[in-house]
Order: sequence, then structure tokens, then C-alpha cells
Amino acid sequence: MTAYRTANVDGFNIFYREAGRPGAPKLLLLHGFPSSGHMFRDLIPLLADRFHIVAPDLPGFGRSDMPQASDFTYTFDRIAAIIDRFTEVVGFDRYAIYVFDYGAPTGFRLAVK
Repeated sequence: MTAYRTANVDGFNIFYREAGRPGAPKLLLLHGFPSSGHMFRDLIPLLADRFHIVAPDLPGFGRSDMPQASDFTYTFDRIAAIIDRFTEVVGFDRYAIYVFDYGAPTGFRLAVK
């Protein structure tokens, strides 16, 4: 079963989908443009028996906060920094990443870090 949650990341609300056992290997799903974590709605149930999955809506997408461009720098570096902090907030200390499209420059920054 997929749970729908919101994590407060230093005052920024990140909406995410979560499924699987907390003790299972962790898998972070990063969506593409112009989508949201909703794009993984069919994949999550197929993997939830083997992984602890989180699929966040990237900042400015889906149900996550969407600040005005005058108040937020919409760069991949900034988005990656927020998602990096998000993984800390939700307890994803070691995880695999599945990236798609817009999620790739975000996920690759996390991998390099």
C-alpha cells in the first residue's frame, strides 16, 4: 500500500509517496518533467515487496511547495540540495536512485555528492 506524506525540509514542504518495509533496501524515485511522483503509481506496487520506496514531488512540481521564482532559485543544484536534505529528513541514509528525465540531473548530483 502506498502512503501519501509531506515532509518539512527546512520550511519547504515536499510531498511524497512511500511504500515498502522500512528495513528493506531503500529506493528513491525521481520523476521527470512536467510530471510528479504520480508517474510512478504503477511501478511502486511492483517494487514495494522488495524495497522501501519514496517518490517525492520535486520542488515546484505536483503537491510540493512551489515558491515564486523571485523567492526561489530554480536550478538543479538548488533542487538537488533540497532533495538531499529531504532524504535526511525521511531517514534515507543509504539508497539507490531511479532517475527519469528531469530527475536525472538532480539524482546524479546526489550520487556524486
